[in-house]
This record gives sequence, structure tokens and C-alpha cells, in this order.
Amino acid sequence: MKKFSLIETQIAIKYLKDTFEELLAKKLHLVRVSAPLFVKQSTGLNDNLNGVEETVSFNVQGERIEIVQSLAKWKRFALAKYDFPKDTGLYTDMNAIRKDEVMDNLHSIYVDKWDWEKIIDETQKRKGYLFKTVSQIYSVIYKLANLSEKKWGFIYNLPKKIYKISTTELEKMYPNNSPKEREYLICKEYKAVFIYGIGWPLKNKLPHDGRAADYDDWKLNGDILLFDDAIDSQIELSSMGIRVNKDSLVKQLKYKNELSKLDNPYCQSIMNDKLPLTIGGGIGQSRLCMFYLQKKHIGEVQSSYWSDDVLLEAEKNDIKLL
Repeated sequence: MKKFSLIETQIAIKYLKDTFEELLAKKLHLVRVSAPLFVKQSTGLNDNLNGVEETVSFNVQGERIEIVQSLAKWKRFALAKYDFPKDTGLYTDMNAIRKDEVMDNLHSIYVDKWDWEKIIDETQKRKGYLFKTVSQIYSVIYKLANLSEKKWGFIYNLPKKIYKISTTELEKMYPNNSPKEREYLICKEYKAVFIYGIGWPLKNKLPHDGRAADYDDWKLNGDILLFDDAIDSQIELSSMGIRVNKDSLVKQLKYKNELSKLDNPYCQSIMNDKLPLTIGGGIGQSRLCMFYLQKKHIGEVQSSYWSDDVLLEAEKNDIKLL
């Protein structure tokens, strides 16, 4: 197994990112576009994530501006503005700050993703189309794993096909485990898993994980997870899904007692049929590089803030943070 110097790591990161985005764009019929680092607070375009994370914001000429947490909503506006045809879409390099993130070897306050989105119609708003898209994305992950194995001699133990399971089925399998423990157990067994249906409460009255009410349809969304042998843990590589239409938007906002959001420009555009129906998601760039390069800390593949304790611990374990 190859041991990378810091310079070799940087060269390898560029190879992985360039190759992955080229393969992804070809597979999903995507065009690269530029994306904002910040948006107006009043537009409702920022991603609220689980609804509790505080955005980094500042004032410009009397307008409150927020650093993006993701581009889940902005992408639908961009697709409409650029007049993309059906079954095509966009991808972009998304850089964000999530200051409330609990930092560890997989989490950083700096987020770098490929955010992608493509236009579909109501006939494609079904599990079959969601699963087809998941399989297409996974085929890119699998192909890059084969290329990386030949290039560096790593072994990834990825299956040819990704295993798909709903959050309700997963709860039935492991009723006495927490959601994260369930993810670990299912990923340990199948190595590559798509867990779908995230947001609505399960039998235990709690959702598998939190989701904002105004972008994914909670019945048609999910996470792509890989098992990383280097750290003996699952890695959530992508959160994705078919987006809300008028019906699912109102139902989900009502459930979360957030119907007041219907007044913001983003929700109004959905309610007034001014935005196309889309499918999309984000794919973590640093996590992907971490997996392929078999690194043990996300700080080995991205530059971010780390406390003195983390830096000392990394040095003690011969982990070279960028």
C-alpha cells in the first residue's frame, strides 16, 4: 500500500476530484456552473439542514447575507434560470461553513461538495427513478475505485452493486440500536448501502435522521454510505433525493410546524409552479478523497480549523493534517 507524502497527497486529490467529476457529469448529463458562497437571508435559499444549525452571516448595505450551508435550494433556481432541458442538469463545487458541526475525523466546519441537480417530471417522481440514479452514481464510485486500485495498489472491497434498504426496514432489523449503530452494522455487512426514506418518524416515533422540510421529499430521499476499513466506520458520502412538490412541501412543513416558510420566495416559487421538479444531492469531496486514499482523518485531505488537542493527537498518531 502506498504511503503518500504531503505533496503526493495533493497531487492524488487533484486526480481523484478531476476524474470523479468528469465521470459523474458524463453519467448524469450534467454541466458545471459557478455557484455562490453566500445568499440573501430573505430569499429562503439557504439550506436549514436539521433546522437547528446557526448560519454564519453578515450585513451588506442593510441586507443580511448568509454563508451557504449547502446549495440544495439554489440549484432549482439555477436550472430554471439557465433553461436546462429535462433529464439534464448542473453540478458545481460547493464550499460552505457549518460552524456548529461537531468536529471529528469525519466532520469539519469547512464543507466541500459537488452539489448536483437535474430536471425531471412528475412521472419520474418514484422510487424506481431514485434507485436508478443512485446506481448510476455508485457506478462512478465503483469505477474510480478500480482506477485507484490500479494506480496505487489499494484494495477497497466494494461490491459491484449498491445495497438499498429503507429506514423502516433497517429499524426492523436492528430495533435496539441507534440510527448510527444501524448504519454501521448494515454497512459493515454490505460495504456500500443506500438508506432511503429519511425524515418521517419511524416506529420509535423518531426519524432516522433530521432533514429540512422544504427540499427533499422524505419518501424519496436517502444517503449513500460506504464502509471504510481504514477507520472501521461507515462514511456518509452523499445525501440526495427527489425534491418536494407542492403537496410534499406543505405536508412536511406542517409536520415540523414551519408553515410560515410558505411565505418566503423559494417556497412561493414551488407553490406557484415557477420551479421545475428536480432530483439532486451533494457528494462530499474530502470524504471521497479520504476513502480512496485510505486516510484516517478528513484533515489529511482538506485544510480547515482544528483545535490544539486535535493537532497534538494527530501528531502523536503520525497523522499529517494539511
